[in-house]
Amino acid sequence: MTSPLLRGIWVPLVTPFTGTSAQAVDHAGLARLVASLRETGIAGLVVCGSTGEAAMLSDQERRAVLDTTLAAGAGLPVLMGLSGVATPQVREDLLRWAEQPVAGFLVSPPYYVKPSQAGIADHYAALADASPLPIVLYDIPGRTGVRIATDTMLALAAHERIVGVKDCSGDLDHLQAVLSDGRLAVLCGDDHRIFASLCLGGAGAIAASAHLHPQRFVELQQLVDEGRLAEARALWRRLWPLTTALFEEPSPGPLKAALAPLHGLRNQLRPPMTLASAATEALVARALEGL
Repeated sequence: MTSPLLRGIWVPLVTPFTGTSAQAVDHAGLARLVASLRETGIAGLVVCGSTGEAAMLSDQERRAVLDTTLAAGAGLPVLMGLSGVATPQVREDLLRWAEQPVAGFLVSPPYYVKPSQAGIADHYAALADASPLPIVLYDIPGRTGVRIATDTMLALAAHERIVGVKDCSGDLDHLQAVLSDGRLAVLCGDDHRIFASLCLGGAGAIAASAHLHPQRFVELQQLVDEGRLAEARALWRRLWPLTTALFEEPSPGPLKAALAPLHGLRNQLRPPMTLASAATEALVARALEGL
């Protein structure tokens, strides 16, 4: 049986910046953003994931971002993003973060080195054996360069600490196999596939798009869960343009542009990430008008 913790719509938080060249984290802006999401019906938050530009944050900044999120979230479950290449170092990081009041970890495979499936399995097993908290696999080959193959994922599902997957594989056959197995909660990570994933039996989504109109994404899942598919399809037709426009350029550039006027945040990213173009900003604005 899949973990009840992971059912619902989760928001992978952006990290707002301030100062010249985005030199500092805007903690006041982050707190406002978290407070605005807190009562919308979302299931939880993810900090220091790819949407949060975690790779551009120092260890001290990641700690401060987590502290601000936990304080502003008022008890809302928080998953901590965790990535790295060397298994012993990632294990050390996991144990250190486990001392904080997080609900679990969202963990990507080792990036850049392109390990074998056996290497991926060993990496996750070592982390799960050490972890006192649940682990969610983060299958995102577009950023890591490797897939978590179906057989590997199903083998990892046998570990009591591995409870779910954020699925960015884009592979419907793989998705169906994992859903049919039933041991892992599947959270869609490709925003434009959320409706399809929910209809196939997915537990929810970790959706950057849900920063904007989060109630609509929560409503979408509720409609699917209740079998009100005609209403769900109609709502999805309105949401889909937003879920595609926000990824017209590398995320979170378009999302930060959209969030800036809504929450008083600065439209800033750290290099090598770049601001969204005017054309993409206009595309996102049109999609928002449709909601």
